[in-house]
Amino acid sequence: MDNDPGRPAPWEGHIHGSPGYRRMILALFAAGVATFSQLYSVQGVLPELSRSLSINEADAALAVSAATLGLAASVLFWSLLADRMGRLRTMRIAVIAAVVLGLAVPFSPDFETLLGLRFIEGMALGGIPAVALAYLSEEVSALHSAVAAGTYISGTTLGGLAGRLVAGPLSEFFSWRVGTLVVSLMAAAAAAVFIAVAPAPRGFTPVPWRSPNRIPLWEKLWMNLAKGQLLVLYAQGFLLMGGFVAVYNYLGFRLEAPPFMIPASLASLVFIAYLSGTWSSRKSGSMVGRFGRLPVLLCSIGLMGSGLAVTLADSLAAIIAGLLVFTAGFFAAHSVASGWIPMLGVGGRAQAASLYNLAYYSGSSVFGWTIGLTFNAGNWPGLVLSVASLLVIAALLALAGLRQRR
Repeated sequence: MDNDPGRPAPWEGHIHGSPGYRRMILALFAAGVATFSQLYSVQGVLPELSRSLSINEADAALAVSAATLGLAASVLFWSLLADRMGRLRTMRIAVIAAVVLGLAVPFSPDFETLLGLRFIEGMALGGIPAVALAYLSEEVSALHSAVAAGTYISGTTLGGLAGRLVAGPLSEFFSWRVGTLVVSLMAAAAAAVFIAVAPAPRGFTPVPWRSPNRIPLWEKLWMNLAKGQLLVLYAQGFLLMGGFVAVYNYLGFRLEAPPFMIPASLASLVFIAYLSGTWSSRKSGSMVGRFGRLPVLLCSIGLMGSGLAVTLADSLAAIIAGLLVFTAGFFAAHSVASGWIPMLGVGGRAQAASLYNLAYYSGSSVFGWTIGLTFNAGNWPGLVLSVASLLVIAALLALAGLRQRR
């Protein structure tokens, strides 16, 4: 029966170079830009936000943590909705809601309202990372899935970079409100590209709400949480992202203080280091094919630690060089870990990916604020020591729990 010419061939995904593959990559690249430019635009204006609202560094960082916490809180809901409504339809709803909320954030009358709007905006933004990798893994040939995942991650890096680079200088010359508003308008344009070019799903059929074959959400979650390798990968997201966002949250405060005294318009240029992550996230996909996932993951964590150590120097050139290495290592590690999740997920790819995102953005929320306390107490060396501890724990967990997986 398998050779029956009248039987339709199973969908194996868009292959590299095909029109559908190119549309998929462009669409998810645009979705990454729309999502992460909004999510992290506030990070580029934290010193100005701190001065404008008369709050300390750690409290200002809550404007970032509120959005990432909202994202973490919503990813499981979005994954369930994607199972019922379809991947693409769910992402379209999420990105439209996020753009509307993003346009409201700059008009916040006070810090409390800002935090509330950022939390809700984060909840809307959760619909993209919660579903994107499941959508990609179902629509792209398995042979090219690692490279495609790396390309999607590179879109997230450019989105995060664009949001910070646009908002930062505008906050100095005008205000943080103007900076974040311009980023939201830019995100709206990227969202329009995503909606226009994303190919119709062919690799997944939504399950009706009342279907007798429907697996309960709690059961899908438990199936993934009971798998040790997945727990280790979730820990990678929690620890590595927590350290990464803490470095970028407080670096601007360091550069604007003695001995550097760099103005905000120039300090925000350090976010150009994100371009190293754009390169490394794509490069890691090809490296996985040559060396395996675990060696690439461990080397990437090692790169993060090396770059972090270099930032201890009181030299702007050394800090930038260290930041380039640190950022390249992080996005390579994130690309490997997030691309690994759908390969190991059981019971539901969307739920497996959503649990990773829950851990990833919970780490951002928790450590993005708490490491600020070590920064306040011990300045930059205190922050470096805290982040280095997270990297060591992540590497040890990967060695212990992923050694037999490639």
